[in-house]
Amino acid sequence: MTLEVLAVDDSRTMRNMIKLALEPEGFTVHTADDGVHGTEVLDGIAPDVIITDINMPRMDGLAFIDVVRGQAPHRTTPILVLTTESGNDLKQRARKAGATGWIVKPFDPAKLIKALRMVAG
Repeated sequence: MTLEVLAVDDSRTMRNMIKLALEPEGFTVHTADDGVHGTEVLDGIAPDVIITDINMPRMDGLAFIDVVRGQAPHRTTPILVLTTESGNDLKQRARKAGATGWIVKPFDPAKLIKALRMVAG
């Protein structure tokens, strides 16, 4: 089963690391460099899982999650937050916005793959 993933992160290095971790495992990875770009990319795809950073220019991860959850086709798409932040307050806000899970950078590729497969069902 090929899973489609949208990875939204303002760091090109992080987007490349996600692609390098997932593509050899059979994932199709779409990328966006912030929340605004993420909503544009989302218009043309139907990802099984979305990965988003929190701290980004133009539209941060929390606002991006809000926008995604407001779109009928993506209301139930799992969203994993991948960030350097680990504060409980931010985790609560992300969960309230509609995030499914939380992974702290730097990430372990094997754990990320396992988490993606788990939330994608």
